[in-house]
Amino acid sequence: MKIALLGAGAWGTALAMQLRGDAEVTLWTRNPGHAERMVHSGTNDRYLPGSQLAGLDIQSDLAAAIRDADYLIAAVPTSGYRDLLRQLRGHGAAAPLIWLCKGFETGTMKLPHEVLAEEWPEHDDVAALSGPSFAQEVAAGQPAALTAASLNAEFARQVAHDLHRPRIRLYSSNDLIGVEVGGAVKNVIAIAAGISDGLGFGLNARAALITRGLAEIARLGLRLGGRLDTFMGLSGMGDLILTCTGDLSRNRQVGLKLAQGESLEGILRELGHVAEGVTTAREVARLAREMAVDMPIAEAVRGVLEQEQPPKEAVAALLNREIKDE
Repeated sequence: MKIALLGAGAWGTALAMQLRGDAEVTLWTRNPGHAERMVHSGTNDRYLPGSQLAGLDIQSDLAAAIRDADYLIAAVPTSGYRDLLRQLRGHGAAAPLIWLCKGFETGTMKLPHEVLAEEWPEHDDVAALSGPSFAQEVAAGQPAALTAASLNAEFARQVAHDLHRPRIRLYSSNDLIGVEVGGAVKNVIAIAAGISDGLGFGLNARAALITRGLAEIARLGLRLGGRLDTFMGLSGMGDLILTCTGDLSRNRQVGLKLAQGESLEGILRELGHVAEGVTTAREVARLAREMAVDMPIAEAVRGVLEQEQPPKEAVAALLNREIKDE
């Protein structure tokens, strides 16, 4: 089996490392200089320090990377997903497509499967791969469990079978919308959890944010067509807990640093990686308003990111909302 892993960020690199051996894996980056450095150093120090790339075919030529591939795995951020789809379609790609990005597209409020429907509507064998997974732990061979979701239940099961590895357990689902919503909105809630922790509000407040954040995810997801059981699973509760509590979470780090008074621009420059929750927060809050879905945490995060309200005031406003039934 040949797999083209398209995107050499931390998560794409980590997954490529775990899929090699049982498959011929090509790791593609759009930056020729980045590809050259990885080839010469044998590691991806830019995005995943300590990674060992032996056994991977490193490419910056997309046509070469996807040639004869049995699977295409898109590991680019949500912001680059539409452009990658256009390139793939332009190259005549036909292999099944799996995407790893978690977010709503900036400006359109669209989930990845909706972007795909616009750019590559004739492509049927498609799936999202999501769940609680830090790239550093996956790269180190530590166990993780993920969900492969597709509107085609049989294809989801095929993906779960083909990509299952000893340290990566895969489950299948046909609730594509629910899996995508859980993966996208948990990043926004993680920023809120980071802000709360950064302000020293304690574990009680963090637990409350996670719990009420899950309620917001479920409200929006159900309105969009997802299923409640999905939000109780790996790509919902599981991913939310990990991202809100784990110090390897970039979105949590954004919240922690915002609480310490750092500028968003400086935080993102220091991280050097994409924190999907930053761009997703605005889209989620806007979509919630348009669909009349109550999402106060997401709205508060948007306000902090857009400098409408200091972090401490935003959390205080959440705590002082009117009393209501749970």
